[in-house]
Amino acid sequence: MDEIAAVRGIWSELGLPGIIDVHTHFMPKNVMDKVWQYFDSQGPLIGREWPITYRADEQQRLATLRDFGVRRFTSLVYPHKPDMAAWLNQWAREFGRNTPDCLATATFYPEEQAGRYVAQAIDEGTQIFKVHIQVGAYDPNDPLLDEVWGLIEDAAVPVVIHCGSGPAPGEYTGPAPVEKLLARHPRLVLIVAHMGMPEYSEFLGLAEKYDSVRLDTTMAFTPFAEAMTPFPVADRGRLYAMGERILFGSDFPNIPYGYADALRHTMDLPGIDDTWRRNVLHDNAARLFGLDGA
Repeated sequence: MDEIAAVRGIWSELGLPGIIDVHTHFMPKNVMDKVWQYFDSQGPLIGREWPITYRADEQQRLATLRDFGVRRFTSLVYPHKPDMAAWLNQWAREFGRNTPDCLATATFYPEEQAGRYVAQAIDEGTQIFKVHIQVGAYDPNDPLLDEVWGLIEDAAVPVVIHCGSGPAPGEYTGPAPVEKLLARHPRLVLIVAHMGMPEYSEFLGLAEKYDSVRLDTTMAFTPFAEAMTPFPVADRGRLYAMGERILFGSDFPNIPYGYADALRHTMDLPGIDDTWRRNVLHDNAARLFGLDGA
């Protein structure tokens, strides 16, 4: 079946107006090229063959998402060194102005000026932040981020946070640093990327403890992820019970399989119902971002 028809069939059969994908990447071309080169080289944080399925120019990638019926998406950017985040935010701000179906996105890094550019991003209408603890290799509790987390908590802007130890552990990955962060900032709206793989159980526990914590499905449940980090069968009941705080994410375009495959493996989980499916594909994100008319 044509992939566009397959994707559109999944959400239309649920009576949805489309999909809200909270985990997609649009970056400056030179940055995206370097990301793809890293995947191509099977870098140390990858460690396995990882072909980029949707390697295309920016306009083609946008057209693909829109053809799939993705109503809202993100331009998740993230720095791996100082003096990079403000520049990425400037790029993402311009991209968002030219791409109205993209949720306004920003990022940050532990550095002296972080509070200033995060405050500016919030003032300019940022709808979502992205932080990558694994790639950035920093402690989310770094004192240089104290002001940042306070600003974001007060503004209630969601943060997609890659903090699990997959695909390779880092010094600051895992649930412990995030639990420490939430103890200090319990109202932070954190969206734990990749369901927190491989520490699925522990991050589900944080979501059960903190009402503001959510998880995104990015890459979880697919054969590619299940081969290395299978979701524990014993936690399926907890997963279903958390249905109002799980959001669909794809990692488009940097996925080694088709978009329809990612949808199918999430939507075909045993024991879920259509309310769970609608919540995850669209309704939870629509409520979180105030997009009920999306």
